[in-house]
Amino acid sequence: MSYAITVPDSPPAAGRIPGSKAMWVGIFCEVTEFALMFAVYFIARAHHPEIFRAGPERLSLLAGTGYTLMLLTSGWCVARAVHAMRASRQSACLRWLIGAFVFGLGYPVIKLFEIRWNLAHGLDGDAGVFIVTYYYLSFNHLIHVFWGLLGMIWVMLRTATGSYSAEEYAGLESFAVYWHTTDIIWLMIFPLFYVLR
Repeated sequence: MSYAITVPDSPPAAGRIPGSKAMWVGIFCEVTEFALMFAVYFIARAHHPEIFRAGPERLSLLAGTGYTLMLLTSGWCVARAVHAMRASRQSACLRWLIGAFVFGLGYPVIKLFEIRWNLAHGLDGDAGVFIVTYYYLSFNHLIHVFWGLLGMIWVMLRTATGSYSAEEYAGLESFAVYWHTTDIIWLMIFPLFYVLR
């Protein structure tokens, strides 16, 4: 009879900042960039309150909800991947990352269909300040999602080649911090454009 030895899924040491300092500098820059874009949103809304109150009716709430579900599910998979790596379960970590990537790909796929829907309904660059502001923020966010998907490919490759272990997985953790930041930013964009009236 053989007995399996399990390694507890222990959290990182108290007081330790997850990821790398370089990633946190990048996240600070990303948050600053979006803070300025949100300032543009609120300035435009203050000058055109009626247009912004009516704006969400022009967008597809189904698409906005789809983005939210895809990103949150992908983020949950990334969190599970980090937990798996902490428990020295590299194979499980890779499976969670593949799941995260598949759900993350849902974001640009939905964006493609939404853009086609928007253009079919006349929501182009001449459709007014609400739509222009929407494209301004959502396309910038899409760029950050693409960067995240590229980063996810990198950490999947590193995981598959055994470059991470329960003792050393800072690269995976740095990516997770970035991906969750991208999720949080979307959770601010979603209500401002699809819900708030």
